[in-house]
Amino acid sequence: MTIVKTISEIRALRQKLKGSVGFVPTMGFLHEGHLALVKRAKAENSAVIVSIYVNPAQFGPREDFGAYPRDLDRDLELLRKEGTDIVFVPSDDEMYPHEFSSWVDVEKVAERLEGASRPGHFRGVATIVAKLFNIVQPTRAYFGQKDAQQVVVIKRMVADLSMNPEVVIVPTVRENDGLAMSSRNVYLSPRERQAATILFKALTLARQLRRDGEKDAEKIRRKMTALIRKEPLAQIDYVSIADAGTLEELDLIDRPAVASLAVRIGKTRLIDNMPLE
Repeated sequence: MTIVKTISEIRALRQKLKGSVGFVPTMGFLHEGHLALVKRAKAENSAVIVSIYVNPAQFGPREDFGAYPRDLDRDLELLRKEGTDIVFVPSDDEMYPHEFSSWVDVEKVAERLEGASRPGHFRGVATIVAKLFNIVQPTRAYFGQKDAQQVVVIKRMVADLSMNPEVVIVPTVRENDGLAMSSRNVYLSPRERQAATILFKALTLARQLRRDGEKDAEKIRRKMTALIRKEPLAQIDYVSIADAGTLEELDLIDRPAVASLAVRIGKTRLIDNMPLE
């Protein structure tokens, strides 16, 4: 496994790779969700490149950039065990040099849900992913379904800007009790960790209601909200039943839809989603 820190280094190595290249962009502090992406990339490509970079541009001024968990040595050992070929670990100066002033704004789909709650977040996400795609030139890029809106935003950007990578979505990896794996789960106290299962319970309720034939999106939102409010440590940011492609809120579920939510458990903000079949 080769570890590189500069754009020039990774571009030189990329030119030497033969066959397809799978790329997994991460912010580090890896868990089984990330490793599922690496495994899938390994299975489908000749070589795998993983980036580890905590992107400051996608954090708001009152968010947890400084406290975001980091453990590079552990991450590298996990990636070595998975047979990763190249790990790109750039610095802020490498990714955002002095006088950096070009940004990627994806309209509409980036303005709802997380975009409304975290202004500027998806501008930061789209810009860094566009930069990484330009640098790495992957055949396929792998993302988790857990960040459903991020997936929609990146797919829209790739289509609109005629980018080359195939965007591959890997199902959410969950703990035994349903909690979606997330680097931010480490912030939860034991009591908060127990309370956090309310997100999965609310999504499971939405899926069951839909499977039972319910098409009234507002009725499902109300029942999800009522369930979450039974948990004293939970504070709702949003509960959504939206078009799976555009993320527009639905009144009637008459097309592929996704239930998603953002809930604070104590001071930790968690997101999750579930496609409604």
